[in-house]
Amino acid sequence: MRIYFWILIATTLVCGTACGTKAPPIPQAPDLLQPATIKDIMDSMVEPSGDFVFESVQEISDEHGIREKAPKTDAEWEGVRHHLYVLMEAPNLLTMEGRKAARPEDRSKTPQIENEPEEVQRLVDADRPSFVRRARRLQDAAALALKAVDAKDKDALLHAIDGIDKACENCHLHYWYPNDKRARQAAREDGVTD
Repeated sequence: MRIYFWILIATTLVCGTACGTKAPPIPQAPDLLQPATIKDIMDSMVEPSGDFVFESVQEISDEHGIREKAPKTDAEWEGVRHHLYVLMEAPNLLTMEGRKAARPEDRSKTPQIENEPEEVQRLVDADRPSFVRRARRLQDAAALALKAVDAKDKDALLHAIDGIDKACENCHLHYWYPNDKRARQAAREDGVTD
């Protein structure tokens, strides 16, 4: 009986000591630098990749008649895929907490139509969930395009490209050039709605 008494005491001490000590802190990941602005990401990643995707499927009318341009080889389809990955991932960068819209010196060349950096920032900060929702639309449209690439379906890709264009235009009309009456009218006619 005496041995059980000492085992009970030892167990209580071990449990009491273990419960009283704090677990070592979980190391925090280092803060990553965010030197690029939304405008930088758009100019360096989204716009070039978007242009590549938009130009991958076209109906061209010229002095030689009407012809279609579309990926034909595996390498051409793979090229479209690579640019779609950029369009799918860029919204994750664009919506990172703390990301600035543009540098103060990135002044608009047409301020009567385009917002200045501080106005874009104010709109983004005023309703981040809407900004994230608009960015998500680009991801969703790019995901549809990726399915079309997987199926090597040029018609589905063309349809998905229209969705990418509408997602981009919807965001730009809200944040960057809300005063562009011609762009707003064209967007209404194309079914670009918020």
